[in-house]
Amino acid sequence: MKKNLLALVISFVVVGAVFANGQSEGAASTTAKSDSITIGVSTWSINDSLGSQVKRMLDAAASELGVKVVYIEQSHKSEQVISSVENLCASGVDGIVICNSADAEMARVIPIAQQNKVCIAQFFRKIGDPAINKIALDSSYYIGCTHEDETANGYELGKILVQDKGCRNIGITSYRVGDATANARIAGYKQAIADWNSAYPSDKAILMNVVDDKYTSEEARQAVEGMIDANPTMDGLIVVGGGGQPLEGALAAIKAKNLVGKIHVASTDFTTNLGQQLADGEMSAMSGGHYADPLFSFMMVYNAVKGNYTKTPDKYLEVIFPMMFVASAEDYAAFDKYFIQSLPYNPEELMKMANSSFEELKMTAASLSIQDVASRH
Repeated sequence: MKKNLLALVISFVVVGAVFANGQSEGAASTTAKSDSITIGVSTWSINDSLGSQVKRMLDAAASELGVKVVYIEQSHKSEQVISSVENLCASGVDGIVICNSADAEMARVIPIAQQNKVCIAQFFRKIGDPAINKIALDSSYYIGCTHEDETANGYELGKILVQDKGCRNIGITSYRVGDATANARIAGYKQAIADWNSAYPSDKAILMNVVDDKYTSEEARQAVEGMIDANPTMDGLIVVGGGGQPLEGALAAIKAKNLVGKIHVASTDFTTNLGQQLADGEMSAMSGGHYADPLFSFMMVYNAVKGNYTKTPDKYLEVIFPMMFVASAEDYAAFDKYFIQSLPYNPEELMKMANSSFEELKMTAASLSIQDVASRH
């Protein structure tokens, strides 16, 4: 226990002792607050492009609901993922939302939450392993998950590469063997290429073998440089892992080889300078805009703690969140207006969401798009 508490203190120092006490963004709501509720957030980072947007969205919700939020960064390293949940439980949180890195971690995380009687929900993730899924179903404290249709995500990006950008020799790098999200995206990419080849057998595209477990920028850079050296005609690159360090390294490799605009790059998780990257040809296709995904897991846990949502023995709550796709600077400009310059949900909408039934919450998530926000705001 002493070790866990020490780790907790260190984690708080790392994230700057981040507590969203209802005043971090915008004016405090006059609606009745839930001052006694504390929700922990176990996440890979709160500082990269996606992580910082996630924090911004959750802080806004916490502000309106009067919920305290504790962030712990675990870098998607399995032991840190597990210890983050131990530490949050030891600190006395009422609920946890977590972005884990592999299914196997949930086999340990869920029992920890159960033992401590702490509600827990995943974001950006779903459990793929049947045996671990049974652990989730059997737990009275595993509330559910919010995730994207990652197979459809990979399929759409793969189609853009082969159909719209004309790529025929495509490299692919991923991260974290066993990550259900990465595996689903890869399946979608493969299906898009297979469907193209079936429809156009005389103009086939080649998808190289996945080079995986590339998480850091340097690992990704070396992997992509090796791909280019081994495949001089490479004209496309898929970075499965997203718009953080892996993409940074991949783009650095392409720049070093003087192949910007000649190798079309597709990935997921909008970067902070995506508009410029699209205009310059560094990026050719990107899916993202999904930083509000964790908000719905946060609302699940909030309502479970309050007793509004109950877990049945054979089913947990599941929200499928829509991705947005951009393939030009013009596409991104519209996203920037409604998702970066402001949040997709205003204070009144956040309060309404917190008081919604789960079916209403699901419908709210499913309807999110640039057009949806433009019509509401």
